[in-house]
Amino acid sequence: MARVLIVDDEPTLIATLDYNLRRDGHDVLVARDGVAAVDQARAHRPDVIVLDVMLPRMDGLEACRAIRRFSPAPILLLTARDAEIDKVVGLEIGADDYITKPFSMRELLARVKAQVRRSARVGATAEKLAPQPEQLVVVGPIEIDPRTRTVRRDGVPVHFKPKEFALLLFLATNRGQVFTREQLLERVWGYPYTGDTRTVDVHVRWIREHIEQTPGAPRIIQTIRGVGYRMVD
Repeated sequence: MARVLIVDDEPTLIATLDYNLRRDGHDVLVARDGVAAVDQARAHRPDVIVLDVMLPRMDGLEACRAIRRFSPAPILLLTARDAEIDKVVGLEIGADDYITKPFSMRELLARVKAQVRRSARVGATAEKLAPQPEQLVVVGPIEIDPRTRTVRRDGVPVHFKPKEFALLLFLATNRGQVFTREQLLERVWGYPYTGDTRTVDVHVRWIREHIEQTPGAPRIIQTIRGVGYRMVD
């Protein structure tokens, strides 16, 4: 059983999520604005947080930023379909995933349950979803140290957010192999495929900005048209 915090000001959505998550055996907390979300997260330490971006008193992005200062709980953002900036900013400030409105309840529940499973693992991280090396991994000019979770490009340290590092390390330890976006969601994020793979594309773009000499014409992380991605020396 996990403790899930639902943050939204739509009573119908709250009631539906509350019912389905409790039916699956989870403890559910509810907050209807950003300030209450931060207070609930601090007081009750939920395992997973479902956080709408459009909230009264404090918007979801600001609440996400505040929660990240004291909680490592996975955060799933609910965003408007045309609000790409919210998705990008949300991921940059610490959200783990997003889902756009309108969405199917089946997809939302699948995302929440995937985060619940991830959070429930003792000491679980995205990297533990696949075997990880202990030695330095070198791909071309990129050096990745799994023990210290550091990356260097041509000897210069490069900062990576946790999910970016997880994806980079997975591709590097399986360099030469082609992975579909669906496979990367399952192996790195721990999600079953539910119809939206844009999270993978966003993270690949960010990684390329860190490691590629020309991100618009990537050489190290290649796009295999119609399939997915691979990393090469």
